[in-house]
Amino acid sequence: MNHITTNQREEEILRELSRIGGSCRISVLARELGVTNETIRRNIRNLEDRNIVRKVHGGVHLIEDLKEPTFESRLENKAESKEDLARAVAETINDGDSLFLDIGSTTAYVALALKNHSNLFVVTNSAFVASTLATRNNNRVFMAGGELRPHDGGAFGVEAHDLVRRLNVRFAILSVGAINAEFGLMLHDLQEANLAQLAMDNAQVCVVIADSEKLGKRAPVVMEKMSQIDLLFTDKTPTQEIAQMLEKHEIEVVVTA
Repeated sequence: MNHITTNQREEEILRELSRIGGSCRISVLARELGVTNETIRRNIRNLEDRNIVRKVHGGVHLIEDLKEPTFESRLENKAESKEDLARAVAETINDGDSLFLDIGSTTAYVALALKNHSNLFVVTNSAFVASTLATRNNNRVFMAGGELRPHDGGAFGVEAHDLVRRLNVRFAILSVGAINAEFGLMLHDLQEANLAQLAMDNAQVCVVIADSEKLGKRAPVVMEKMSQIDLLFTDKTPTQEIAQMLEKHEIEVVVTA
């Protein structure tokens, strides 16, 4: 995965800015991250060139809120649209199919829409997905190992990577945080991006599902191999600029509305 940011330090700066409300003094950022003021200033200049932050006297603030809402709030937001999208995706999946489902809120609705399917072979790093599809209809569910994150019940790290790398599936069903005409499909979290790439590498068909609220937005991490994606399910026709970007990467768009 590539990033809007060019290094890990810039990601740490964005994460810290989001955590403390979007604005901060240079000296405070330096202290919190354990680096010099000049290191912060150098990275801030790079971020400012990309129109992500604005430098002010002695400090910096985010131009746009890049922080992802909590999993619970994402589940509640645009629930009806996500249910429609999930049903459309579920209709492309047959009993007995194999699939990877990530930790996205829209992907969680896909899991709910698959509750009447049977004999599924499911790989996931989402506790929600695993609990929804395991122990029913003769499904086999493989839960990625590692510690579950407290804010979304997602598993990441070496154990999760090992499982996803070893199991080839027909479908990788992925969520994204934003879809941008300039940068493409984007995510909020580097761990999620790295695992998504492994899933894409080990799937025959890659499906992205995103409600229209993601269109035209930005997030810190850009998906590198977008040409691996076969289908985008969304509930609103993308703008001409976004449509051209998707066409460039040969991504077919399915609009459910």
